[in-house]
Amino acid sequence: MSASFFIMPKRFGRRWIVLPALLALIGPADAEAFGERESAGASVFGTPSGIVAAPVVRSAHTSEAASGAKKEAGAAESRSASSFSVAGQTIRVVATGYTAGVESTGKRPGHPLYGITYSGVKVRRGKISTIAADPKLFPIGTVLYIPGYGYGIVADTGSRIKGKKIDLYFPSKKQVFREWGKRTVDVRVIRRGTGKVTETMLDSISDVIAAQNGKPWTG
Repeated sequence: MSASFFIMPKRFGRRWIVLPALLALIGPADAEAFGERESAGASVFGTPSGIVAAPVVRSAHTSEAASGAKKEAGAAESRSASSFSVAGQTIRVVATGYTAGVESTGKRPGHPLYGITYSGVKVRRGKISTIAADPKLFPIGTVLYIPGYGYGIVADTGSRIKGKKIDLYFPSKKQVFREWGKRTVDVRVIRRGTGKVTETMLDSISDVIAAQNGKPWTG
């Protein structure tokens, strides 16, 4: 996005009126269809019922005013939500799914960063799974309980995962579509993160959850 300025050829007293002329430039039409994961994954579309929906295609002539309003609304949501992420809180979010594969990240097996999250740990799905979130709301290392998915730890981020949105890791695209899609869920904050995740931490948390024998883990 860029802006240019021009001077109106009209004088009022001793002042010249200067107005900004904004030029709207957007990216590829599929920008809305895939979240731009900064490391391991990206959003995959579904519907609230879990049925896969067709990608939304935006016109190249979408007004900058609408785009700017959307960005500001997202930023405001992120700012207002950031104070809510504390242990014991329940927060309603929109949850999508991602994989480590090319459909989400552009990376294929053999790439040095294939399956590596923003925090540096490898993606995993198990007793504790790696998920992506906005660190302003859920800092790296935050543990959430997601109904229908299980326990997730924020190890990844994404340029389109802002505010009350999270992205859940699945080993394959088929599993994303079959098991999840896109849902609105009430997640519970088990433990607020400190900005760090390690493989040892993941293993320890997995052992603790397993020791609960199916009982809820409160952190």
